[in-house]
Amino acid sequence: MRVILAAGTTETGLVDGISAAGAAPEVMVHTPAADAEILVYGEPAIAPVTPVSPTGCPTPAAITRAVREVVGFDVTVLAAGLAKPTTAPTVDLEAAPGADIREPVAVPDAESIFERAREYGASLPEDEDELLIGETIPGGTTTALGVATALGEPIGVSSSLPANPLERKRAVVERGLQASDLEPEDCAGTPLEAIRTMGDPVQAAVAGVAAGALGRGTQVTLAGGTQLVAVAAVLRHAGVSGRLRLTTTSFVAADEGVDLEAVGDRLDLEIEVTDPAFERSDHVSMARYCAGEAKEGVGMGGALSLVPDGRMGDVRERIETVCARLGVDDDRTRTELETEDSRGS
Repeated sequence: MRVILAAGTTETGLVDGISAAGAAPEVMVHTPAADAEILVYGEPAIAPVTPVSPTGCPTPAAITRAVREVVGFDVTVLAAGLAKPTTAPTVDLEAAPGADIREPVAVPDAESIFERAREYGASLPEDEDELLIGETIPGGTTTALGVATALGEPIGVSSSLPANPLERKRAVVERGLQASDLEPEDCAGTPLEAIRTMGDPVQAAVAGVAAGALGRGTQVTLAGGTQLVAVAAVLRHAGVSGRLRLTTTSFVAADEGVDLEAVGDRLDLEIEVTDPAFERSDHVSMARYCAGEAKEGVGMGGALSLVPDGRMGDVRERIETVCARLGVDDDRTRTELETEDSRGS
């Protein structure tokens, strides 16, 4: 089993209040590079920070890495618009970071990124008969909403924040449509134009790899949440009709703004939801996920789906080990964390 992680950035992620993928904007720009290093090495190498939300919720990379240490899988990182370098070995798609979707053009090289990624997906070894493709890009749920809107797809999006700031995201998307002189559904049937104007470089990379791999008969699983639902929409609008599966977490499935069953039917997308039973742990990392933070990313849902029956307890224990290695540790109990949340609400 190979997990492919597309890592990139978009200036959309710097819009105030739409992402928890880092404690501050100056830290968030390092998140994708740090995620790649955590997944590959188990901890950051040259990335100067471990991505942690303001309340102490660690990056989903910590969860995916813990699964990798328990069950084992190969990893390939695609450099798809990184703003900061990483020491993790990468397949370089020669992609520039994405611009703010409130600008007229967000991803000017969307078509070339897609083609390079498609060629990579089509050239994988014959024994690579199954792929999980994940992503890391702060702000990606907002660009997902932008692409879905441009395609005319009624796809809700989740959030890395406990309270999904949907109205703020919709306002950003509306300004983006105006800047690009678009109406909703104007890009139906032209999905790369939707990415060019309203998306991010990671979307082009994931869609390209999936299209290339599906074309050679490889089973493709989109390992993530609503960001990858938008990629599934891109693939269907591009005429890609192969079997496509999405694996995500129970945290995404529980988001009130998301109807996975409806989008599965609409996009001919098989949906698998994994519940890692984080409520059985008092560790801060898992408690924050149960409180609604992060929810998904870095292939987390797909990785969790690989855990054999009876081994999820081992994964939860390994998450604590990985978090200790990353300096994410907390002696507070779940009850204390819940009390702090209620005081802050």
